[in-house]
Amino acid sequence: MPHVKIRDRKVKSRMARKRSIRKRLRGTAARPRLSVFRSLKHIYVQAIDDDANQVLATASDMESALKDSLAGKKKAEKAREIGKAVGARLKEKGVSSVVFDRNGYIYHGRVKEVADGARESGLEF
Repeated sequence: MPHVKIRDRKVKSRMARKRSIRKRLRGTAARPRLSVFRSLKHIYVQAIDDDANQVLATASDMESALKDSLAGKKKAEKAREIGKAVGARLKEKGVSSVVFDRNGYIYHGRVKEVADGARESGLEF
């Protein structure tokens, strides 16, 4: 096997898992896909209607509206708050059910916290 950086292998493996998962998941207007992206520092969530190619709601720990309430919290606590925020925004638009897209990440840690936060806000998976 040629020399490959560990990071490159990790990213390639996640992308393969992502493609495999995405084959089965599809978001609609009534039940959008709740997609999670996590970087080393931040977390981003989008509710996507794949039929119309439209983003219905977003939330991230970078938003100025949420930054004050997230100050001083750990990354997992921030992730739960982001899940609650996106859930509340979807509830305002009349969406009560979503399809959770973990985006190739393991359902653990911050990804699980986002899902739990969205459930707390009343979304059904």
